[in-house]
Formats: sequence, structure tokens, C-alpha cells
Amino acid sequence: MHFLRCSVETKRIGNVRQAMQPEYKGRRFRQVRSLIQSDLYRYAGNVRFGSFMRHYLFTPGFKYSVVMRLCGYLKGRRALKWALYPPLKLLLLRYRYKYGIAIPEYTRIGPGLFINRFGGVMVNGDAIIGANCNITHGAMLGQLNRGPNAGSPVLGDDVFLAAGCKVIGHIRIGDRAAVGANAVVTKDVPENGVVGGIPAKLISTKGSEGYINNRVAPDCADGFRPHPIRNSAPRSERYRQGEPSDHSSAESPAPRPRSRA
Repeated sequence: MHFLRCSVETKRIGNVRQAMQPEYKGRRFRQVRSLIQSDLYRYAGNVRFGSFMRHYLFTPGFKYSVVMRLCGYLKGRRALKWALYPPLKLLLLRYRYKYGIAIPEYTRIGPGLFINRFGGVMVNGDAIIGANCNITHGAMLGQLNRGPNAGSPVLGDDVFLAAGCKVIGHIRIGDRAAVGANAVVTKDVPENGVVGGIPAKLISTKGSEGYINNRVAPDCADGFRPHPIRNSAPRSERYRQGEPSDHSSAESPAPRPRSRA
């Protein structure tokens, strides 16, 4: 898992990187701007001002992400904490109740957050979310207060959470994993794993490939940039560009002869 180097200190425990408490006081505005640009790129495929305004005005998930990122930045700035943080926090609370998205501003989230639709998105503030993660409506990252898995979930990079899924406790969702709709996850999920059911069980190792588009580089400490591996265009865009579908050959099939009466 990758996080902004200047704002989050990390250490490796086994095969999982645990993020420590974010250093809000050391975060600069250009770093927050890079995070917002990375989120915008996930939605629009570019970081143009027109795309920013369009998605901020008409895309609830992106609008919430922008205000959430800014709240986390202002909370750690001594000069701005008492002047700009309170009204922006009130705006964040308004969006929480309006759109049904509850992600605290102090949650440790990597670049490229994509909130697909809105309503019923609940994330515990102690959860950790990696880069290029998709969260769909009805998804929840919840805390478990007792037992061996007490704590909050840790998500790797390129994780896809389908509609209505629940991830509960201090469990680890590996990189490029996918959680099926309405699944209840109470155990660790390996890299490239696909889980589903109640309780969730491993049903595939195809991972989240095809569901995470417009990826960004997981480390944006030096500024936003797209992922070095070329992002695949959505299927509808490939059709518009004239590329054949996955279930057809490049050549058009010969027309079937019509039978005469």
C-alpha cells in the first residue's frame, strides 16, 4: 500500500504496511491539491478546470472528497484551524446528511479515491484506504470492538468494494482485490482475491481488473501523475473508437443468406 510520503508515516508489519497517525501539521497545500487532482482524474480522466467544476457541481462523491481533503488539511494548520476549518466542517456535515456519505476528514486515504454513486457509504475513521480504491453505495468499513480482529479494516491499492458490502474488523484486503455485492467480510482477503457471500468466501482470483479505471500513481508526494501502466479505456469508449468487442473478431462476420419462400 502506498500513501503520501510527506503526510503519513508507514512501517511494514509482515506483508502489510500499517499507516501511523497522519502528520496534519506537516502537510502542505500542494500535497492536498495533488490528492484532489488524483481523485478528479479517477472520475474525468483529466485534471482540467472545466472537469473539476463539472464534477464538483454534479458528482456527489467527488464533491464530498474535495471538502473532506480540505477539512483534513485545515484541521492541522494552526493559522487556519479556527478561521476556515469550522465552516468547512459544517459543509462536510451537510454533505454527509445530504448524500449519505460518512467518511471523516482524518481518515487515512491514498490518492485516487472514487466514490461510485452515493448513499449509505460509511467508513470508520480508523480505517486505512489505499490508492485507486472504488467505494460503491451501501458499502461500509466498520470497526469491531472485541475479539482477535478488533479494530478497523486496512485496504490495499486498487480495491473494489461493490454495492452493499460490509468489511468489519481489523482485517486486510489485499491489493487488487474485489468484494462482491452485499458480501460480509470478516477475514483477510488475499491479493487479486474476489470474495462474496455471507460470510464472504474466496470465489475467484481474477481481482479487480476491469473495475478500476483511470488509475493514478500511488505515490503523489512529488505531485499528481497518472499511473505508469497505461489505463485501459472503458468498454463503451473502445466501441466508440471502433475497436471490436471481446466476443467478436476484428472482421465482421459474413451475412447469413436469406432463405427464399
